[in-house]
Amino acid sequence: MLTGCGLYDKYEQKVEAPADAFGQLNGSAVMSSESLAQMSWREFFNDPLLQQLIEQVLANNTDLNTARIAVESSEASLKMAKLAYLPSLYFAPQGTLASFDKSAFSKTYNLPLQLSMDIDVFGSITNKKRASQAVLLRTQLNEEATRSNLISAVAQQYYYLMLLDRQMDILTQTDSLWNASLETQKALYENGKAYSTAVSQLESSYLNVKTQIVDTRRNIRATENALCKLLGVTPQVIARSHWTTAAGYHTSSANQRMFDNRYLRLGVPAQMLEYRPDIRMANAAMEEAFYNTQAARAAFFPSITLTAQGGWTNSAGSMPTDPAKIFLNLVGSLTQPIFAQGKIKANYKINQLTEENLRKKYVQTVIDAGNQVNEAMADCEAAREKHEYYHRQVEVLHEAFTGTHELMDNGKASYLEVLTAQENLLSAQLSEASNMYKGAQAIIALYIALGGGTK
Repeated sequence: MLTGCGLYDKYEQKVEAPADAFGQLNGSAVMSSESLAQMSWREFFNDPLLQQLIEQVLANNTDLNTARIAVESSEASLKMAKLAYLPSLYFAPQGTLASFDKSAFSKTYNLPLQLSMDIDVFGSITNKKRASQAVLLRTQLNEEATRSNLISAVAQQYYYLMLLDRQMDILTQTDSLWNASLETQKALYENGKAYSTAVSQLESSYLNVKTQIVDTRRNIRATENALCKLLGVTPQVIARSHWTTAAGYHTSSANQRMFDNRYLRLGVPAQMLEYRPDIRMANAAMEEAFYNTQAARAAFFPSITLTAQGGWTNSAGSMPTDPAKIFLNLVGSLTQPIFAQGKIKANYKINQLTEENLRKKYVQTVIDAGNQVNEAMADCEAAREKHEYYHRQVEVLHEAFTGTHELMDNGKASYLEVLTAQENLLSAQLSEASNMYKGAQAIIALYIALGGGTK
């Protein structure tokens, strides 16, 4: 009895997570008692069109529905584990017809109620119930993680659509400008002031822009279809906001947060353990393993069972009686394992090893989480730093393109200079737009890495 007292101990987390989980952070990161993860997704993504998409995916997505069903299943298992403290009661009627040496049949019957109850002296039922509670917690956290990942996926696809729209605007404007350059070069050729090779090379570049427009239009359709799959709807056009050159990043709520230090508060590493579902799931897995080990240890101790049976029967033992009589039967039994072919010992050892493995996985989960935060923060800083460079580069190249085009109109610049200026400007504009998306992607990744999206 004394050696079995520890079987009722409750789980306490004894694994220490790394104190410097975020690693070395540079630039605009702000350590604070508050965290970006404390913002609800409705507060973080304040674009109404994006909010509608997120609400739709949370209502219709198959993976999230599967996670919800898993939670309900775990709730049913926990309820069953709690009811294991109560006795089981069965109604088991039985009738017999018997004849010997062609004699008349004798009829006997039993109409009993059977009651059986396990006495949880050594905590086997208690530990199984607590393990079921840990399983329920894990399924609930898995639902949170699924929700968070879906929100991230929808937001990133949404901002990718905005990037493609921006690229389409750039290519459409470029198509118009390059067509004007081509027409100018054709006029110069007709007047004997340019060679046919100049017309051909400018036309080749112009047609290349045309093919990029087709590819971008196809990418828009593919991204919309991917979003529709997440939403659980048939292919259709996705309504969305747009980035503009003048306003730059600040037309996007995600990019605006990347440029505002108030939004780049990370909290402290210990807080990350409270918000990230995967870390909390890893802890719940250790808790489940702890109680499974306790239950496996309880198997070494005796099990006590009380059994009661009562009802009506006409079987008095040697012969049937009529009318039937009431009978009662009470049995108490104790079973102490002595030799079970090593199964109990092996099961206990396996559960101990599982505990040890999950403790190491928990530490690695925290390390991986901190790495994700560090990477997302570095991406935010890089996109933020490059923004000014790209913006200035576009301005300079636009001036160069305008000036070179005017020189060509006056016969003072060659087609190669115009072609180079055009291609450099297009490349810089597309790179600026791509960096806008990378900034949005980075801040979304940071929000999710800190445990956001679960509220």
